[in-house]
Amino acid sequence: MSARFARRLALASVITSCLASTALAQTSAPACGGDLGAFLNGVKAEAISKGASASAADEALAGAQIDQKVLSRDRAQGVFRQTFLEFSQRTVSQARLDIGRQKIKQYADVFARAEKELGVPPGVITAFWAMETDFGAVQGDFNTRNALVTLSHDCRRPELFRPQLIALIEMVQHGDLNPSTNTGAWAGEIGQVQMLPKDIVAHGVDGDGDGHVNVKTSSPDAILTAAKFIQSMGFKPGQPWMQEVTLPENLPWDKSGLGNEIPASEWFKLGVVPRDGVTNFGNLPAALILPQGRKGPTFLTYPNFNIYLEWNQSFIYTTSAAYFATRLSGAPTYQKGTPDQGLDDTGMKALQTKLEALGHDIGKVDGILGSGTRQAVQKEQARLGLPADGWPTQGLLSAL
Repeated sequence: MSARFARRLALASVITSCLASTALAQTSAPACGGDLGAFLNGVKAEAISKGASASAADEALAGAQIDQKVLSRDRAQGVFRQTFLEFSQRTVSQARLDIGRQKIKQYADVFARAEKELGVPPGVITAFWAMETDFGAVQGDFNTRNALVTLSHDCRRPELFRPQLIALIEMVQHGDLNPSTNTGAWAGEIGQVQMLPKDIVAHGVDGDGDGHVNVKTSSPDAILTAAKFIQSMGFKPGQPWMQEVTLPENLPWDKSGLGNEIPASEWFKLGVVPRDGVTNFGNLPAALILPQGRKGPTFLTYPNFNIYLEWNQSFIYTTSAAYFATRLSGAPTYQKGTPDQGLDDTGMKALQTKLEALGHDIGKVDGILGSGTRQAVQKEQARLGLPADGWPTQGLLSAL
């Protein structure tokens, strides 16, 4: 599974089971679990009711099996513990930047079409292409049909995966996917930018003119389909998404962080200076983000940054992908700064335990610096008279 799908898995936990029951009430077969044959008959009936042909459903589901490896992956999802500097330096490597620039030249006509027709610049698409699959080199080796059958049949989140299985049947009907041979991520994502079947059906573009949308083997199809998907998430042509900045010594640090947007011009008045010198977007709302506190790399994010938050909920992945796109668009390497030493896993859990005892809603005590923990850290820093930059340190833990 690519990192992007983690967001959808998180959202699935808040969808009630009654929604799934309502959606599947039209069939007499079980919504999940039970006999696999009966379950697949229900999927077929639902697909036909939504416009698929019986022959397409039969072709898509013939030979479908439960994949125990998919269930194992689903039960053993890892957690994200790297810092921004660690993750971004690994993923935004010079080799990847060089390949990305070569790809932009190789498919110059396709990228020009994506920008002209859909408003999405090459760097934004190419950064996702690189981070998701290394430009198509690592797309996953799970049979997509079996993965989606497995996760739809499993009763943990059928309301999330069953619509993807129905969409896969539509792709089979269009001749865009061979259910016996198509492989991808364990959670059902397909292709060079790792998209789900519903998104491919909704936003697929035949970029190479062969009459099909094949995001797995056709780079033009993958590029333009990704661009249309990004456009659908609200990307605004001609506007920035992220801009590296330098900061003065004294700022109202409690105003930093996602969700604390003010006009960029107000940040400029406070002494925040874009490294590229561009201040033309002062009227846009902007948030000051400090992935490793005020002493590390620092950025302003603009409304277009929201597409990264739609793509993935991990702050570190999101910020790294956005930074990658700025590099491909001509920005220099960020200034690393000298961030204060962060907390290890034991220290983070100790800090979270203290924050929870103080009444902060941080979610689970898991050692992960998520948005809830960052916000709680910022509030406690402000209460204690420390710079409220949201970066947890041993000093804060000791002070608490």
